[in-house]
Amino acid sequence: MSRHVLSLLAAVAFVTAQTPTPSPTPLFNQHFPYGQQPYKVDDNPTGRGPQFGYNICNSTTEGPNSDCQTALMNHIDDFCLWAPPLPNSTIGDTEAECVAWSTKPGHGTRIMPAGTLTGVQVLKAPNYILFTATLNQQNLNLQPDDGGGELDPHGADLRGNPLGSLVYSNAFPSNNGNNNSFQQVYQWHNYMGSGMACFKICDPNVANSDIYCNNIFDRIGCNYVCPASYTPGEFTVCDSEDQDPPGVYTGSDGKTSTFSQPPESLGPISTIPFTPRIPATSNCVTYTSSLLYASQSSPSPTNSKGSSTGTSTGTGTGTVTSKPSGSTSKSGGSSSTQGSSKSGAASRSVNLPGASIWVAGSGVFVAMGMTLFAGLMTVVVAL
Repeated sequence: MSRHVLSLLAAVAFVTAQTPTPSPTPLFNQHFPYGQQPYKVDDNPTGRGPQFGYNICNSTTEGPNSDCQTALMNHIDDFCLWAPPLPNSTIGDTEAECVAWSTKPGHGTRIMPAGTLTGVQVLKAPNYILFTATLNQQNLNLQPDDGGGELDPHGADLRGNPLGSLVYSNAFPSNNGNNNSFQQVYQWHNYMGSGMACFKICDPNVANSDIYCNNIFDRIGCNYVCPASYTPGEFTVCDSEDQDPPGVYTGSDGKTSTFSQPPESLGPISTIPFTPRIPATSNCVTYTSSLLYASQSSPSPTNSKGSSTGTSTGTGTGTVTSKPSGSTSKSGGSSSTQGSSKSGAASRSVNLPGASIWVAGSGVFVAMGMTLFAGLMTVVVAL
């Protein structure tokens, strides 16, 4: 076989390697007991891979340069949010690379700087636990005006955003208050942007709980997908009713309808035909932020790996480990539309600019491959 034929075969092999392929096992179907997770859940180099960070996180990885992609969602004083590794970023551009930022040390992650969280509410519902926050998002490497987007264990290729990310919790009722026993959360979503965050973990022990963690509304934000009070200055833990499944609402005529998110090609979403129902809450307990987040330090100057900037508020000591109990209250809040993100995490269509390039690039690679393959066949026949 001539060198020309060998060169064409090599070119076809290269093009084939560049074509993105979905993970053979969707991220939400990859189950690892806590402490037995691999170093990287997704080391597949094709498509968007391999994974940016790692999943084995400990004291040697903890700090402002951590690229840990294993998040712990436990209590009001002990939870994580996904956010970019480098300063001045947007969720839409970095969803695959986001890393875990924790409220406290001990998980091998980055630690949120003091003053990041300006209000937190944790809602314990029958099917899920919802962590909500108002925040100074620039402390987590987000541009101050980024409208954000959705992170979840799906994505257009089912490899998740962040790619290869894992979530665990010790807060579900089946843990029976054992803070040293962590369950993997298979269905979850985390919306970040517009000075807000919401991270919902659906209970893996409750049948059909995943309907509350669906991932098809990446452009309408926390107020619609995770309705809660989002009140700055309040730090509370409450028992809660289940919300309506995201996108489901009851109209003035009493009929139940489901909102369909319009394609991004139609432009920004200017109106939404319903106001989300904020679930009733009870047994709310209020905490002091300085006691909850005493281990957080003032923001550090930015460096090549992306520690954050901001202002510090609050000092003190204390932890929260007991189950909340107390007076009854009802939450309320706004229902304004959160800024749109071009995140490919939430819908099966590709919205992220980088992902659009990826798809378009794939088409180019495939076309090149077909052209080269046709040329190869011509050469072989001629020979």
